[in-house]
Amino acid sequence: MNNPMILECRQLTKRYQQGILDVEVLKGVNFSLAAGERVAIMGASGSGKSTLLHLLGGLDKPTQGEVFLKGVNLNQVNATKLAKLRNQALGFIYQSHHLLGEFTVLENVAMPLLIANQSIKQATLGAEQLLERVGLGHRMRHKPGELSGGERQRAAVARALINRPAVILADEPTGNLDSKTAEQVYQLMLELNQELQVSLLVVTHDHDLAQKLGKVWHMEDGLIVGHENV
Repeated sequence: MNNPMILECRQLTKRYQQGILDVEVLKGVNFSLAAGERVAIMGASGSGKSTLLHLLGGLDKPTQGEVFLKGVNLNQVNATKLAKLRNQALGFIYQSHHLLGEFTVLENVAMPLLIANQSIKQATLGAEQLLERVGLGHRMRHKPGELSGGERQRAAVARALINRPAVILADEPTGNLDSKTAEQVYQLMLELNQELQVSLLVVTHDHDLAQKLGKVWHMEDGLIVGHENV
């Protein structure tokens, strides 16, 4: 039996007004991601990859078209419901880790659980367990500035997964890392995909790492122009 679709978009269009210019970044994109599926999106800079990821994650609204997350049309929910759905169903990983420097790694990872109204005790325990899993048990009381680049990105992976989301959206998650450290972070993401059945949608320029995900979609000039299974 096929896995259910977790994330879909239909005829997704995005335009930006830049002075007198009308720039069409996305030109009617159709895409779907099944539960537990791993997909890389590749394409030249300016092809629309990051814009697509932002729209799929509910971080921006499309000019036209629809996005469905776990069957919910994001165009038809208010800001409060959208924020709750994103907190429960999505995890985000960026090229820059976006950890808050004034908090410890443990506090950073526990924060999404606190936002979801879990108790401090529950949130701390959940964060501790996940940080142990990603190999940062000995660093959880440190602040991000005291960690290496790879450690900070592993902490970002843990924070993205702490709410056990259905989908991880990652935008160049290893772009600031050397090849060995990037390989370690990708391997961690693949292991957690298997263990937790979380879907992975990863924007990347790295062909070798993209192929580890198993399916690669190619974008060009605001459209998905093809895909390959590798």
